[in-house]
Amino acid sequence: MGMTFLTLSYGLLLIIWGAVSSIGSESMTSWIPAFIGAPIFIAGCCCLKFPAAKKIWMHVAVVFGVLAFLGGFRFFAGLSSEEGLFGNPTAAISQLMLLITGGFYSFKCICSFRAARKES
Repeated sequence: MGMTFLTLSYGLLLIIWGAVSSIGSESMTSWIPAFIGAPIFIAGCCCLKFPAAKKIWMHVAVVFGVLAFLGGFRFFAGLSSEEGLFGNPTAAISQLMLLITGGFYSFKCICSFRAARKES
């Protein structure tokens, strides 16, 4: 699986997740995964459209991947609340998803960057 395909897939996953988790919600914060996923998806599209600038676009994408990962740490704020980690289950699941998938995506990007550096 190439990093461009992973980037497009991950961006699309976040956009869909944000849209689905926002059904029935009046909070704009439920759209955060989609707001993070859109630039990742766009960067993936730019990798396909401008292959000479793939390196730049992948670095843009990983910045948003790291933001997803860091934003996912908000999940642990529930430890100090009376309701607990899953006081608001939809928000907690979205935050945990951002933590796990953002960490995985960022890790894969960093591994890919290191492998590309060794090849050159």
